Formats: sequence, C-alpha cells, structure tokens
Amino acid sequence: MKLISWNVNGLRAVMNKNFMEVFRELDADCFCLQETKLQEGQIDFEPEGYHSYWNYADKKGYSGTAIFTRTEPISVRRGMGIDEHDHEGRVLTLEFEDFFLTDVYVPNSQDELRRLDYRMRWEDAFRNYQKELEKTKPVVFCGDLNVAHQEIDIKNPKTNHRNAGFTDEERGKMTELLDSGFTDTFRYLYPDTVTYSWWSYRFKARERNTGWRIDYFICSDSLRDKVKDAKIHTDIMGSDHCPVELDLDI
Repeated sequence: MKLISWNVNGLRAVMNKNFMEVFRELDADCFCLQETKLQEGQIDFEPEGYHSYWNYADKKGYSGTAIFTRTEPISVRRGMGIDEHDHEGRVLTLEFEDFFLTDVYVPNSQDELRRLDYRMRWEDAFRNYQKELEKTKPVVFCGDLNVAHQEIDIKNPKTNHRNAGFTDEERGKMTELLDSGFTDTFRYLYPDTVTYSWWSYRFKARERNTGWRIDYFICSDSLRDKVKDAKIHTDIMGSDHCPVELDLDI
C-alpha cells in the first residue's frame, strides 16, 4: 500500500503547478494533503477512482486537510472531538480494516513563539487521540508536524535553536510521542540520511538546500515490520514542501 502526504500550501495555487500530473505519477493508494486553504465548494477536485474526504477550517483561506483514497474507509472522523482544537481543519482520520490513517497539520508556534503554549496543549491532545485510536487497531499518521526532531533534520540547528519548529519544547513533545509507542518511519529506515521536506521561499533556500525535515509518516510500533520503504520526493516542486511517502505491506 502506497501512502503519500503533501503540504501543498494552497491547493488552488498548486493546481496551476502540475499538481494533477504529480498526483497521477505518484499513483498512491491514499493521498493526504495539508494546508489546502479551502472552504467547501471552492474547488472541483474529485479524482477518478478515489473517495474524497475533506476537513475545512472555520477561517477562510486557512489550514485544512484532505485525503483521497482508493479504498472506501469504514469510518471518517474530522477533528479530535475537542472543541479547542477542532475549528482549524487540522485533523482528518479514516478507519480501514487493518489500521487508522490520520492526516494532520500541526499548528505552528509562530513568530516569537506566541502560540507555543497552545502548541503544547495540542501535542498532548493529539498524542492522547492517537493512543485512543490505537486501543482498537494500529495507527498511521502523516503530515506537516511543524517540528524538526533531531539536529540531522535541519540544515542550521545552532542558529535555529529557539525558532518555531526547533525549540526544546517542540522537540521534546516529539520525543514523548515516539516514546509512547510510535515510529518515525523515514528515520527508522534511514537513521543517518540527511534530507529535507521544507524550504523557506526566502534566500533561495531550496536552491541552496537550506531545509528542514518537518513532514513525516509515523506508525504504531506494531506496524514496523510492515514498513517496506519511506521516501522524500525532493525533486517535486509546486509548494514550499515536497511530498513524503510510506510503502506498507498491508
């Protein structure tokens, strides 16, 4: 089973940058998007052969997630069932026979870390949500987690130490998440590989490969032996993020 995750930074914008060609070429069984920046009815995108599911933010042109899947899910959940966290369209979960798949766009702590306290509450709520799902069956979650977990995951760790996405607090929450029974699939297969999934639009960052690895596929530890490959498609343009991939033997 081939799973793709991509923060498109505006689905309507990326539609004009060969998105459909990329969608077809990647040929995923499940294609998860983050930061769609859409409201219902603002785009006519129902790819043939796929079931389409969306979670929209209340605020127009902001956040949002979507999943396109060849296999019809058993159930669909939008949000985590927590009012504080469920107005920005950040969490979309599909239940399949063998696992849950959650598409997530984790809040950014923002400039001067003004949303860091909220981010910490979010992290605890999301970890608890995944652990609750896991009581029923294993989980896979993917998306823009807005954190570079280790120094290997960021080009300039020293100069970014207290910047959003590379604070001790955010990295600590990622460690706590993984320690609770989850596996970072790319790092599990490629412990020493340096590659990134996001580059700033400023300072020719992508051209210079001054990037961050902040897009992930995470799975329950019980699925580790099902992980066949994990890829980061750095050659695919169209967004400030590139797609990431997980291949599961399910």
